[in-house]
Amino acid sequence: MRLLIVGRLSSELVTASKIAMHRGASVTHAEGVEQGLAVLRAKGGDLVMVDVGLDIARLVRALGEERIRTPVIACGIASDARAAVAAIQAGAKEYIPLPPDPDLIAAVLEAVAADARSFVWRDPSMERVVKLAEQVARSEASVLITGESGTGKEVLARHVHAKSNRGSRPFVSVNCAAIPEALLESELFGHEKGAFTGAVARRIGRFEEANGGTLLLDEISEMDVRLQSKLLRALQERVIDRVGGAAPVKVDIRVLATSNRNLAEEVKKGTFREDLFYRLNVVHLRLPPLRERPADILELAAHFARKYAEINGVPVRALDRAAQGLVARNPWRGNVRELENTIHRAVLLAQGPEIGPDAILSPEGESLGQPAPTGPVERAASLAEAATRGLVGRTVADVERDLILDTLDHCLGNRTHAARILGISIRTLRNKLNEYVDAGVTVAEPGGVRAMAAYG
Repeated sequence: MRLLIVGRLSSELVTASKIAMHRGASVTHAEGVEQGLAVLRAKGGDLVMVDVGLDIARLVRALGEERIRTPVIACGIASDARAAVAAIQAGAKEYIPLPPDPDLIAAVLEAVAADARSFVWRDPSMERVVKLAEQVARSEASVLITGESGTGKEVLARHVHAKSNRGSRPFVSVNCAAIPEALLESELFGHEKGAFTGAVARRIGRFEEANGGTLLLDEISEMDVRLQSKLLRALQERVIDRVGGAAPVKVDIRVLATSNRNLAEEVKKGTFREDLFYRLNVVHLRLPPLRERPADILELAAHFARKYAEINGVPVRALDRAAQGLVARNPWRGNVRELENTIHRAVLLAQGPEIGPDAILSPEGESLGQPAPTGPVERAASLAEAATRGLVGRTVADVERDLILDTLDHCLGNRTHAARILGISIRTLRNKLNEYVDAGVTVAEPGGVRAMAAYG
C-alpha cells in the first residue's frame, strides 16, 4: 500500500502518517497539489490523503485529466463540517476527521487494499481452477485468464497476485478495452513532457507503476495489433520506452492477462499476434460461467446480501427458501455481475425479516420467477414484442440517443469501439456526443464513468 499525504505536515498529519506506516503502508509527503501530482506521475500511488484546506476539486480534476485513478481521501479538523461536505462534493471518496483515529485509518487502508473484491467459491469446477491458480501463483510465469464477461476474471487475477511472492507489492490493472487506442500506449508505457499535445509533464505508465509487482492487462484481445509488438518486446526484455523518451527503462513485473474471447481464434483471424499469445499463455486458467458452477450461486448470493446490507446500512437478511430456489434456477446470462446487481437490488427492496422472491427482480422491476418462453422462436417473439412496446411513443432522435449512449456505456466510454459497433464513423459519433453534452446529457468517459464531457 502506497499512501501519499498532501498538505503541510501538522502534528495531526504526522500522527496519521505514523499510524499508516505502522499498518504497513509506504508513506510519501507532498506540501501542495502540484507537488502531489508530480509524485503520482513519478511513482504512482494507491491512496491520496489530502488536507481539506487545499483545492481538492483541482486535484481530482487533474487526476481525471491525466487518467490517474488513485482515490482521494480528505482530512481536517473534526468540527469543520462545511469543509468536509465541500470535499466530498469536490470528488473526495471519504472524509477523515483529525486528530486521526487509528482504527479508522486502518479501516480505510484495509478497504483500499482489499479493493472491495472478495473471492468466494464453493463449486468443484471452480475448486479445480483455484487449485491450479494457487499452484502457479508463486512462479513468475505469465497467466492468461479467459471466460465470459462477468465471471470474475479480475478477481481471480487479484487472488493469483495475493498468493504470489509479489503479494505485498503493487497490483496494477489496465483495461485495454476502456482506453482509446491513441492513448493506450501512453497509459501503458508513460510519456515524457511535450511528447504530444497535452503532455504537460513526465508521466510514468502502468508498467513502471507496477514495478516489483503484478500488471494485469484486462481484455487484452481489444488491443490494436500494432501496439502488441511493443508489448511483446516489453514482456520479452523487461524494458519499456516512454512515448517521446530517449532511453529504455527497465521494469520488474509479472504479467497477467484476461480475455472474454478465444485468443487462438483471434490469432487465426490475424487480429492477435501469435508470438504474443504464446508469451502470455504459459498457464491458462478458464473461468466457467456461473451456470456451470451451480454450487457457487447461493454462496455468492449470501455473500452479496451481507455485503450490500452493510454498505447501505440496512439489516442483514438471508434469502428465504423460495428466494433461494428462484436464484438457483435462474440462468444468470450476465454471470456473477448480474447476480451481484440482482442481490444488491433485493437488499434494498426487501421488507420482511428475510429476502423473499418478491424482492428478486429484474432491473425493469419484473419478477425473475415469471415463466420464460421455452423455444427459440417463442423467446425471439417475446423479446421483439418487449422491444417494440418500449419504442412506441418515442421519437427516432430519442431512440438513437439512447442507443448511442448505451453502446458507449457498454464499451466503457471507448469511442472507437462504440463507433465500430454502431457502424458509424468516429467523427459522426463525436459530433453526436457533443450535441448531447450541449443539451445537458451526461456522456460516459473512457473508464466507464458517466460524467459531463465538458468537465473531462
